[in-house]
Amino acid sequence: MRIETFELERRQSVWENIVDYNLTESGFHPYTMSELLSESQIEQLKDIRIGYGQTNGSKELRTAISSLYPGANLENVSVTNGSAESNFLSVWSVLEPNDELLLMLPNYMQIWGIARSFGVNVKPFHLKEELQWQPDLDEIKSLVSEKTKMIAVCNPNNPTGSILTKKAMEEIVEIANEADAWILSDEVYRGAEISGLETPSFYGLYKKVIAVSGLSKAYSLPGLRMGWLVSTEKIAEKAWSYKDYTTIATGALNQQIATWVLSSNIRLQILERNRKMLKENLVILTDWLDNLKSLFRFIPPQAAAIVFLKYNFDMNSTKLTTKLRDEKSLLIIAGDCFGMDGYLRIGIGSEKEYLIEGLKLFQEGLEEILK
Repeated sequence: MRIETFELERRQSVWENIVDYNLTESGFHPYTMSELLSESQIEQLKDIRIGYGQTNGSKELRTAISSLYPGANLENVSVTNGSAESNFLSVWSVLEPNDELLLMLPNYMQIWGIARSFGVNVKPFHLKEELQWQPDLDEIKSLVSEKTKMIAVCNPNNPTGSILTKKAMEEIVEIANEADAWILSDEVYRGAEISGLETPSFYGLYKKVIAVSGLSKAYSLPGLRMGWLVSTEKIAEKAWSYKDYTTIATGALNQQIATWVLSSNIRLQILERNRKMLKENLVILTDWLDNLKSLFRFIPPQAAAIVFLKYNFDMNSTKLTTKLRDEKSLLIIAGDCFGMDGYLRIGIGSEKEYLIEGLKLFQEGLEEILK
C-alpha cells in the first residue's frame, strides 16, 4: 500500500522545532503539569502503576467523555492516541475499496490521504468564502451516489475557524440519512468558540455518526496524545479491536490526567483561558492586518486558534512560506497544504508576545519579498 505525503504534518514535523518562530501551531499554548494540576494530583501520579490498563480507556475516562455527548454512555466511547488515531480507525473500520467518501474542503488533510490509500474514492465538497465559509449544500447533494458510504466534516473547521450553521448541520444529516451514509465529524476544536457557546456535536443528531475529538486543540494538551471517538457501541468496539493493530493502548498517566481534566472544573478553566487568549490575539492580528489591507483579506474565525488569510499578490503559497522560513526563521502553513493556493494559515494560540514578534518577522519578510 502506498500513501501520499501528508504535506502539512511533514512540514511541521521537520521544521517546527528548528525555526525561531512557529506560527503553524493550530492549538493553544500548552500547559505545564504544575499549571494544570494541584500538588495533590501530581503526588497521586507517582503511585500509578505504569501498565497497559484498559486499552479502550478506563471506565472513569470513558464516562467523563460520554458526558460531553447527549445520550452517550461509556460503551459508545473508544479512547485513542490523539484524535488523529481516531480519524484513522474510523476510516479503516467503515470504508472499503471503491466506496465513496464526501470530504469537506478545506480541511485537515489526514482523512483525505488515509482514505485514498485504502482505495476509497474521495469526492470533495467545498466551504465557500463568499458564503462565510459555509458549504454549498447543493454541491454536496450533487456528489451523492449509490456508492456514498461516508460524509466527513470538520466542525469547527480547520483552517477557516468557521462553524456550521444549524441549518447546514441539519441538511448534512438529511443528506446522509437519505444515502444511508456515515457522518465522520472531526470536532477537535469544539470548546474553542469565541462566543463561549459550545458547538453542538453531530453525535445524537443521527444514528450513523462518528464524532472525533481530543485534548490537543481546544484543551491545550497536545503532548498527552489523548483522543477519542464516540459512536454506536458496535463501531466503538470495532475501532477498539482495530486498535490492537495500531497503538494497543494509551498511557496510564495520560488517562488519569485526562480523567481529571474532563470530570472536574479544570475543563471549564482551560476553555475560559483559551477563549480569552483567542479574543486577545485576534485583536492583535486584526490590528496588524489593518496596516496591510492591500495585501490581505480574511473572515474572522468563530472558533479555533487559527486564521485563514487570502493574500492579494502573485506568489505560490509554498514558495512564499519557504522564503519566510529560510530567510526569517518563521514557519507559516501554506494554503497549498489544504489544496487552496493563495491562502495562508496562521496560528494565533500562542502567548501574546510570541505572536507579536512572529508577525513583525512576517512583515519584514513581506517587505523584502515585495519590494
